[in-house]
Amino acid sequence: MAFGETKIRNYEERRDRAQVEDLERRCEVGPAERVFLFTDTMGDAICRIRNSPMYKMLVAEVDNQLVGVIRGSIKVVTVRKPPKDLAKVGYVLGLRVLSLYRRRGIGLKLVRRLEEWFVDNQVDYAYMATEKDNEASVKLFVDKLGYVKFRTPAILVNPVRRRVHLSSNIEIAKLKVEEAELLYRKFMASTEFFSQDIDRILRNKLSLGTWVAYPRGERWGEVGADGRVEHSNWAMLSVWNSGELFKLRLGKAPLSCLVYAKGSRVVDRLLPCIKVPTIPDFFNPFGFYFMYGVHREGPLSGKMVRTLCNYVHNMARKTKDCKVIVTEVGGCDTLRLHIPHWKLLSCPEDLWCIKALKNEERNGLHELTITPPSRALFVDPREV
Repeated sequence: MAFGETKIRNYEERRDRAQVEDLERRCEVGPAERVFLFTDTMGDAICRIRNSPMYKMLVAEVDNQLVGVIRGSIKVVTVRKPPKDLAKVGYVLGLRVLSLYRRRGIGLKLVRRLEEWFVDNQVDYAYMATEKDNEASVKLFVDKLGYVKFRTPAILVNPVRRRVHLSSNIEIAKLKVEEAELLYRKFMASTEFFSQDIDRILRNKLSLGTWVAYPRGERWGEVGADGRVEHSNWAMLSVWNSGELFKLRLGKAPLSCLVYAKGSRVVDRLLPCIKVPTIPDFFNPFGFYFMYGVHREGPLSGKMVRTLCNYVHNMARKTKDCKVIVTEVGGCDTLRLHIPHWKLLSCPEDLWCIKALKNEERNGLHELTITPPSRALFVDPREV
């Protein structure tokens, strides 16, 4: 079948919204041989980038039909690259091309046009995230566009089920935004990809709050102006309600997942006393909480991280359509040992790829990619 010329242009809400919604419903997220998800943007096509400091959305047209989209955002983050610690980065996300128009270079054109926007705004590096076994995505970004494999964080997913018991030896307190910002700048400012506008993230209406956990019997005083904390063992995290932006729906899943989901619900209904863990109904649109800025201090803080996660789980039970809690941690981060999650639903190795957009940054990129990954990694909830 012969197709006309591909036209790449800026997204126009009145003109394109309906077509983008239709395209999102028709495009799966994730490699076809495994589970894949459909995204429902609930009428706001730029919802996933709207909260970023700078953003852009492009569309691809063929014969007056919208056949592809891409989104991008720009911010300043911490990078562990000498001689400077900060860099302006552009994030590539939401690349979709209708199946009938794939393998025709449309995705390549969309990324290159987005990179032009990055360059016009003095971006140092462009980066993207995908599953490491998504061959089509890896081939496009690494083989054709020159991105370099950078980090392999783990995406941890925990379904929302029955209320979870919280440890009686641990206290939990909600921080003021100002206190949370002080702690993040004190303890996570050197973390890879830490967002310099953390204050804007914390004050966003989608950020439900920041909580700390510490030993019961001790008092959590005010955080010092320098971010000083009196406790030797404590943990903190923040929660972002992604379900207010967009919903997800399961399109296909491994047979083992389907069998367990159906079987566990039957057993739970017939024999509730057994308390078999059940998988929620993911085949209808659902929302999720994203836990970000998870940090701990002290040799006994692992239990506090777990208690905080359980506290968030119990919060999520009260939120309509919130079916899972998600977080993302560095691949070498021992935090993953303390965060409740189901291996069946989680991704042990996500893949981040990065590309230098300035000549002077190319040597720095080499240093960046050969440097062993730090234990911690900050994942911006606005980019989930």
